[in-house]
Amino acid sequence: MKALFDAARRAQAQAYAPYSRFRVGAAIRSASGAIHAGCNVENAAYPVGACAEAGALSAMVLAGDRQIAEILVIGDGPELCTPCGACRQRLREFSADAVLVHVAGPEGLRRSFTLGSLLPFSFGPDNLT
Repeated sequence: MKALFDAARRAQAQAYAPYSRFRVGAAIRSASGAIHAGCNVENAAYPVGACAEAGALSAMVLAGDRQIAEILVIGDGPELCTPCGACRQRLREFSADAVLVHVAGPEGLRRSFTLGSLLPFSFGPDNLT
């Protein structure tokens, strides 16, 4: 867990968030054991920004991994920084319902969820086979 937290924290520090000033970092541990990180990247045309989870997924796929073992998302503020709806669906593409999604703040881990509890009755690749 410490390695995931540290990678997400480093990614969060690199976030490009000049509009919201809300920096987010994410780190994925793939089934191979490798850790892949990403940060949010905002854009003046708000809808085309990128979430930290999407960046971490892109890094994972680029590295040749295709299966998430667990993910940690870190954000500031008192509220839980869980993945947005679109990112929950992105995560579902590369993981099963039982995969753990850890949510952290600057002080450390705040709570863990399964992806299935965050995205119940999800539509995934197995629906298309």
